[in-house]
Amino acid sequence: MSEIGLLTEAKRFSSTFAEELQQLFALRRDVRRFKPDPVPEPLMEACLASIPLAPSVGLSEPWRIVRIESKAAKKAALTNFQTANAEALQGFSGEKARAYADLKLSGMQDAPIQLAIFCDDETPKGAGLGVATMPEMRAYSVVGSIMHLWLTARTHGLGMGWVSILDPAQLSEDLGINPAWPLIAYLCIGWPEEESLTPELQTAGWETRTPPKVITR
Repeated sequence: MSEIGLLTEAKRFSSTFAEELQQLFALRRDVRRFKPDPVPEPLMEACLASIPLAPSVGLSEPWRIVRIESKAAKKAALTNFQTANAEALQGFSGEKARAYADLKLSGMQDAPIQLAIFCDDETPKGAGLGVATMPEMRAYSVVGSIMHLWLTARTHGLGMGWVSILDPAQLSEDLGINPAWPLIAYLCIGWPEEESLTPELQTAGWETRTPPKVITR
């Protein structure tokens, strides 16, 4: 579709589309339980194509995507998580420790697609526009691109999980990644075992959801 045609279509969003968009938001779960079925490469490419549609500060497009495919890389990433998870458990005690130990906090052993997303803070692209006072905007731009990927994957029936219990420096070393690129996300992607409108942490009783607090000045 041409750019003019796309702009014309964008003005015609129906109430049905708006309702389905809200459903998409509700169905975007942090998935940690995946089926073993592979993800067709054309489908994965279609999902990744949504990333450059995300906004980025100064049009810097600082996202750097690393696909984790070799057995050695997957093993290193999984070992990294297991070590960090064991250390995190030591920070809890009593009932909270028992609850933490029962949580499934990663789908790394099952997810057919795994991505490590980094931020290139040294990119010359964008000529530094918008980051002189807020350099973290490049990292926020990468997060925005991840949400594009997440929602796109969901529209195709895929699930995605964001693993944050990791040693970023060790992961970069194991993967041979530029140490100047901070790790933003380790993502597991595949077909979810089940659909749910409720966050798994809420189902497990770890935490509850609360409405956003809006402060007026």
